[in-house]
Amino acid sequence: MYERASAVDVYRQALPVIVVSLVAGLFAGTILGSEPMRAGIESVPGILVLSPAFLATRGGVYGSLGARLSSGLHQGVIEPRVTQDRRLSNAVVASFINGMVVSVFIAVVAFLVLWFLGGGGNLLQLVGIMVVAGLLSAILMLSVLVTVVFVGYRRGLDPDNIVGPLVTTLGDVFGVVFLLIAIYFVGLFI
Repeated sequence: MYERASAVDVYRQALPVIVVSLVAGLFAGTILGSEPMRAGIESVPGILVLSPAFLATRGGVYGSLGARLSSGLHQGVIEPRVTQDRRLSNAVVASFINGMVVSVFIAVVAFLVLWFLGGGGNLLQLVGIMVVAGLLSAILMLSVLVTVVFVGYRRGLDPDNIVGPLVTTLGDVFGVVFLLIAIYFVGLFI
């Protein structure tokens, strides 16, 4: 009987987040298929090569932070509010650095792949796009992730039930939107 109640509780907590993720995922797909994004993809060789890796790493890097926050809350070593807790600040800073380093790494690998295949590409342009998109997505993902996990926990939600769909959705939506913004921003200078 306990197992059934537990399963119903997990389903009750996760279903609204999954529905929101579905709608947000459709929004991200709409942006990805929009005319401005198609024009950006055509103007910058390498965007199609780096986009899937960029979107996937948003979920990976910040999903690790969500898991750390969830474990810290369950163990009682992190308070469910933003304080000057060294564990919390270290986890956030580490995720930010990981996100930025991975973004630059993706740009370099995409350039090397293009160079190897003879497809052209501009390393400075790709790195610039990844730095801008990585920075903007990191700031927003960290803010929203920490806020939603702490508010959800204080309202009785288990972070383990909401972190996965939340992080992957935020990574897709923020990643696509900021990738588009970065293409046009970097295009103004390079």
